[in-house]
Amino acid sequence: MTKIGGILVCLVIVGLDIAAAILGIQAEVAQNQVKHMRLWLFECREPSQDAYRLGLGAAAVLVMAHVLINLIGGCLCICSQDEFQRSSSTKQISMACLVLTWIVFAVGFGALVIGTMSNNKSRSSCGFTHHHFLSIGGILCFLHALFCVAYYVSATAAKDEAAK
Repeated sequence: MTKIGGILVCLVIVGLDIAAAILGIQAEVAQNQVKHMRLWLFECREPSQDAYRLGLGAAAVLVMAHVLINLIGGCLCICSQDEFQRSSSTKQISMACLVLTWIVFAVGFGALVIGTMSNNKSRSSCGFTHHHFLSIGGILCFLHALFCVAYYVSATAAKDEAAK
């Protein structure tokens, strides 16, 4: 039964991250359909309300996936470098995946927020081009799914190993 629960957790996390990725990429597509004028590195364009909504949705779904995996994955406390080196390889892999999950989340969420805020209704902007933040955030959502599954599997294995 626990294997089915673990598979279900992984599928939910992957589903949320894929949904966030699709929303982020669709937001990029919607943003590119807006009228804009470009002169070398400078660009003037109107904000896209569709891109704003899709980007906001992508960021929210990414946050949900990240919070869920951190709650379900649990806490494997390693407080020092020495303790990390003495711990089992399963626990070390779990901590490495957790750190990578947080890094990918921070960069992906940041990219989605930057792309979303550039499409805020009150901002008709001219300046340096800021392309592809939404699609980069969407692609990082796929990477987030990969590290989340690796973290969940290794954290569960580390907990089972500690229980023996």
